[in-house]
Amino acid sequence: MHTRLQHSLRTLLPALALLTLGAQAAASTLNQNVSWTIDRPGTTSKYRVVAYGDSIYAGYNGSTVNAAKYSAPTVDAEYLSAHWNAAIESVRRTKSGAIASDVYNNKIVAERSYMQASNTRVVTFEMCGNDGLQARTSFKGQTGTCDDSVLTTAEANCKTYVTAAMDYINANAYAGVKAKIISNLHYPGYTADNTQSSCKDPSSGATVKMQDKFLLSMARINHMMCDVARQKGFMCADNFAQYMGADYDSNGDGKIDSDALRYVAGESQSSYVTRINSTLRSTIRDANTHFVSASSSYDYIQSDDTHPTYNGSTVSAGLLGGSTGNGVARYSSFSNGKSPIWNQYGHERMGWAVSVFNVAAP
Repeated sequence: MHTRLQHSLRTLLPALALLTLGAQAAASTLNQNVSWTIDRPGTTSKYRVVAYGDSIYAGYNGSTVNAAKYSAPTVDAEYLSAHWNAAIESVRRTKSGAIASDVYNNKIVAERSYMQASNTRVVTFEMCGNDGLQARTSFKGQTGTCDDSVLTTAEANCKTYVTAAMDYINANAYAGVKAKIISNLHYPGYTADNTQSSCKDPSSGATVKMQDKFLLSMARINHMMCDVARQKGFMCADNFAQYMGADYDSNGDGKIDSDALRYVAGESQSSYVTRINSTLRSTIRDANTHFVSASSSYDYIQSDDTHPTYNGSTVSAGLLGGSTGNGVARYSSFSNGKSPIWNQYGHERMGWAVSVFNVAAP
């Protein structure tokens, strides 16, 4: 297998630059709306996948005027096109930099008409990444006594708007929708966070490892996302497990790491958090180096240490309000439900994780 080498620049990226990028992403928002149809020769049926979210589903690549053509929702559309032998329109209504409340109010609610169309068959969304980035930046900037409230507030806001989003989609999406899916959070900057805080724990008086602090918060958020999804008839694409765990058994427990890290339907928060933060902590790896075997890896994160890598070209998205286009699929069929590059790029992996919930017929 050919392995793409990591960008050497990333290994030199200072923590300060990462914080600056995170702050910029959190401070401004940019609508990046795209409609891209996967054409299927010889067919007349056309169905729609509607995706709401922030820069992750947008396919953000650092540009204000374009984005990845094959971000995760459009990757899923390609799988669906082959599965259903139909043309699939991937509608991405996204806002880079948006916190959860913004995605909910200004995308899911304000742009509900996209999921109400009679050809809609899949509705998926992601949010809360920017809430987490803002909280992380705030915590890293603290001196004196550490104040965890910035993290717990982000967690609470995430739960509020994830729950509201699912309730709203359940009440407003076209009745013929076959699958509703949420994508949870990967942990960008996992290695960069392996450093001590400037603030001190109020109990011990010592600095804290920021990676420990943020992993606990993310574990609580990801459990909430998947558990609320279970309760409200949504599926949960566990991006944390897909990104942060290797595709082989690295610790000899008899389970592939990326499978072992996944949320288990119905498990308690304490069980999940213990598994992520303690039992399987040694198997968690920065997604800049996602191992598909013991000797081969791919880079899932762009040079900003935040956004997923992608395959293929870009499409207009941003200052001019987005774009509409169409083209034939890169792959017309899939062996065992996976494209040849399903585990080689961040967006390909996320799109595949969404696709496993595709139903047999439209």
